[in-house]
Amino acid sequence: MYDPAVGDPDAGIDPETAFEDIPDDWTCPICGLGKDVFVPVED
Repeated sequence: MYDPAVGDPDAGIDPETAFEDIPDDWTCPICGLGKDVFVPVED
């Protein structure tokens, strides 16, 4: 689960970066899947 408050510092994604602003070639550091397989979740 991507948390915009945290970002993904290991991939150079700063905190407060919205998911839609992450580069399209980003992959999840845990599962290795690409951005295109993720879906939004309600809080």
